[in-house]
Amino acid sequence: MADGGPLREIRAQLKTRMDKAVEDFRKAMAATRTGRASVHMMDSVSVDYYGSQMPLNQIATVHAPEPQMITVQPYDTSQMAVIEKAIRSAELGLNPMNDGKLIRVPVPPLTSERRQEMVKHLHKVLEEHRTAVRNIRRDGNDAIKKALKDKKITEDDEKRSLEEIQKLTDDEIKKMEEMSKGKEKEVLELK
Repeated sequence: MADGGPLREIRAQLKTRMDKAVEDFRKAMAATRTGRASVHMMDSVSVDYYGSQMPLNQIATVHAPEPQMITVQPYDTSQMAVIEKAIRSAELGLNPMNDGKLIRVPVPPLTSERRQEMVKHLHKVLEEHRTAVRNIRRDGNDAIKKALKDKKITEDDEKRSLEEIQKLTDDEIKKMEEMSKGKEKEVLELK
């Protein structure tokens, strides 16, 4: 974009917002289950901790000591049953076992049907994040058109800026698609 102040500011805002969308997508993918145990599988679990919803990793230590096992060690052992119930109701397909000090969560191998469901879920999450990036692009395009209308920039600046925003959008979407392909391969891979 041209060195004009409003254009540089618009581009910086768009880049920041798009980077946040890509980072959010990366986190969503980390939480997606593959055939191996991962502490990120528990990121979506929230526990009713003394009347307020808390993320599991804030009230317990979560480890993946083995490829097929996750352990959860609560800081407050009186909350074991509540944590166990939260893991069961998180729709992760996991069945935790409580021994009084530690909650063991065996991670069963994925069936081929479940793997296909995971891939569909990945595609849905990817499309949601693509849409978010496109919405950010639309906001940027609107801001540039408004700057042209307010005579803060020239038509050449507008054309160049719109092209740069499109290139930025394409780059961010391509990053997410590549991450998705890698994760899809990981999910479909039989261990």
